Amino acid sequence: MVAPILLRSIRQIKTTTCRHVSPIPSVSRLNSSTTHWARAYTRSTRLIENRHSSLVSMHMKYTNLPVTPSAHRSSATATATTIDTSPNALSGYKPPTTGLLSILPRSVVPYAELIRLDKPTGTYYLFFPCLFSTLVAATMATPMAIPFATARTVALFFTGALVMRGAGCTINDLWDRNLDPHVARTRLRPIARKAVSPQAAIIFTGGQLLTGLGVLVSLPSECFWYATPSLLLVTIYPLAKRVTHYPQFVLGLTFSWGAMMGFPALGIDLLSNQAALTAAACLYWSNVAWTVLYDMIYAHMDIKDDAKAGIKSIALRHDKETKAVLTGLAVAQLGLLGGMGVAAGMGPVFFIGSCGSAAVALGTMIWRVKLKDVKNCWWWFKNGAWFTGGGIALGLTGEYFAQLFGMYDERSQEVAE
Repeated sequence: MVAPILLRSIRQIKTTTCRHVSPIPSVSRLNSSTTHWARAYTRSTRLIENRHSSLVSMHMKYTNLPVTPSAHRSSATATATTIDTSPNALSGYKPPTTGLLSILPRSVVPYAELIRLDKPTGTYYLFFPCLFSTLVAATMATPMAIPFATARTVALFFTGALVMRGAGCTINDLWDRNLDPHVARTRLRPIARKAVSPQAAIIFTGGQLLTGLGVLVSLPSECFWYATPSLLLVTIYPLAKRVTHYPQFVLGLTFSWGAMMGFPALGIDLLSNQAALTAAACLYWSNVAWTVLYDMIYAHMDIKDDAKAGIKSIALRHDKETKAVLTGLAVAQLGLLGGMGVAAGMGPVFFIGSCGSAAVALGTMIWRVKLKDVKNCWWWFKNGAWFTGGGIALGLTGEYFAQLFGMYDERSQEVAE
């Protein structure tokens, strides 16, 4: 469209100039010709610029690129507004200068970042269900598990949570290696910035899984059969965010698996003990609700970038009614937690300490979290692990020692007398 307009304008300029130029032009005739030529040139230039501006605007509209003033000046500038994921664009990475990673050898740092060694909150969230189930199982075991056996089991579960959370992060980054460069928060992850190759990450994952297997075989043999199905969930979770708006639910199924593991670890067979099975089921689904709740807050940190990159999440699906959904999840979590307490025969220490503290922590978090503020979402996600999970754990610990030292037995005797 621009070329024909330019040709017509040039012909018009030539014709006009020929009419007004003679072999020996006078000063007045030369001035008139020059003025007419300048006006024609100005009209042509304006027409070309207007048409080019319209074409650039249409291009920006249909390619979802932001319209900037510079985009109307040249098509090259318009092209530059796309997301640049070249190695040069990802060179904003700075090696850590503080914390644990700063003292590690430089060649090890990318792998430590890959397993989020500097961000242990995810490890805590994976560990808490294991801790809960161990404390519940310790009170339900016959005879009750002694403190040393309980502490040993808890230590093994923490080691397993650290290793398996790292493996899960590595698998997640392998799945997302083509998506992470397009999200501000994840663009400098080791695989996204090419610090770790996919082949090296696969080998590293194999090493982590073998380490996790070593931890697993340190527990009673029954734990192996309970734990193995969780590997499928660990593998498919990253895929869920591509096919459903509820990948947080799949994450909940994965992260909550430890809510069943404490029972076989302390010698309780869930298939033959109905009370333990009911308690384990309630605890598991309570943790699923909790996982969806805290990860929904976490998903709000990336909600804009996820929308652009085509990543699905519950935060995008329920952006306008997030706090109502969070409230429903909290009610479900607390109800199921209370159901677990009834099935396991828990006493007042648990219901006041665990259920009461969780209700206060969840209510405060849902009320005060600012979902449009990335830093505020991260603060509540990071500290919510301790506010809610820590409160439940303290209540269960208190309940364990109350039953271990026979506090409820003394009260029962006093009532009988």
